[in-house]
Amino acid sequence: MLKLEEMTLMRIFVGESDRVQNKPLYEALVELFCAEGVAGATVIKGAMGYGITSEVHSDHFLRLSSDLPVVVEVVDSEDKIDAVLPLIEGMFQGGLITLEKVRVIGFGKD
Repeated sequence: MLKLEEMTLMRIFVGESDRVQNKPLYEALVELFCAEGVAGATVIKGAMGYGITSEVHSDHFLRLSSDLPVVVEVVDSEDKIDAVLPLIEGMFQGGLITLEKVRVIGFGKD
């Protein structure tokens, strides 16, 4: 059955070396989202990028970076995203979060 609904997409941009309690930040975020019942989260590791410092991080062979860009994408209702935002605030020392309305097409048996 095809199901169409409006939801919120949250993208969290961090570095691969960002940590919280001796764990990669992206991993801690996904574990938190799962524990809070967020509908879904995906971690995407970038090959190249830069942030506010304009320092380019790349996976080029001759210049391997230990801090590649990582994006955590989360999709759920606006209420659920708003509820988890305060929980992740203290986990960041730097990074960027974007929010946008999206139309989600779900495929399922229901």
